[in-house]
Amino acid sequence: MPQGLILTGGTAKANVALAQRAEAAGFDAVFGIEFFNAHAYATLGAIAVSTSRARLGTGIANAFTRSPIVHGTAALDLDEVSDGRMVLGLGSGTKRMNEEWFGVPFARPAARMAELVRLLRAYFAATSGFGFRFDGEFWKIKIPVFTRPGAARTAIPIWVAGVNEKMVGAAGATADALVGHPIATRRWHRERTLPWLRAAEAKAGRAAGSCKLAPYVLTSLAATREQAVRDAKGQIGFYFTVSVYHTILAFHALPEVAAACRAALARFDLRAMADAIPDALVDEIAIACTPDEARDRLAEWKDLSDEPLLYAPTVGVPPERVRANLDAILSVFGTR
Repeated sequence: MPQGLILTGGTAKANVALAQRAEAAGFDAVFGIEFFNAHAYATLGAIAVSTSRARLGTGIANAFTRSPIVHGTAALDLDEVSDGRMVLGLGSGTKRMNEEWFGVPFARPAARMAELVRLLRAYFAATSGFGFRFDGEFWKIKIPVFTRPGAARTAIPIWVAGVNEKMVGAAGATADALVGHPIATRRWHRERTLPWLRAAEAKAGRAAGSCKLAPYVLTSLAATREQAVRDAKGQIGFYFTVSVYHTILAFHALPEVAAACRAALARFDLRAMADAIPDALVDEIAIACTPDEARDRLAEWKDLSDEPLLYAPTVGVPPERVRANLDAILSVFGTR
């Protein structure tokens, strides 16, 4: 399987260096992430000029905190600088992230995402012509004189992140891939994500498989399985403090896990948050094992996706353990 690496080096410079190491190790793609303290497009600019083969992408960029044209120009610039290696990954984020972190309104995210993808596809295609207009429900764009010399392509792959049915449906109807959330289980993807994707593709008149699944796969490798599982649990527990992801816990009949994680976070008790996650749930979500078991564990995702995105846990994990895990991931899953 082609493999991508989510860049969790901790700083912009560290992620540039990590991307270079991942390419040298034979990884097929590297993806920058965004948070209130990280800007994916800026880091990818440095990666684009310091790598030559691996695809690079936003995994993911905040969809609604920028104008569509800002996303579009950033993607085109990165695609040009990288000679056509850019993947534009977009995610809505949560209501709280949009309103409290970035000060932007948040409403009808799935419908807005579907329109955003259509707008961006039209924008990329317009680079060889003159003028650009888009008259949608959420955005009305009018650029009377528009050209984009130097564009590497007039179609850049667009991936959309989603967990629940409406956003998965928006991806299935419009995107090239759905970015699966790090705490989505294999069973969730098999029984919920993929059926939703196929239904959305059919409704939109697209061929089955037009929107592939590119799941984050939480990857925690250590000398002992106990250490690997413990590191993975902190990240999983952190994500399950967010109510929009509780559908996965309800699906697995584990509502008490959500309550325990939220209570632990309110006390800033990261150990209790991790302890709330059952081992069986870790096995459904993550590759958490010793290095010699890791390839067999990744094979368990083969029927779901041909492009897993390996993601090292960081919440509650000491920096030296994060680095050791990333070293192990590059060593085990690299092809060079």
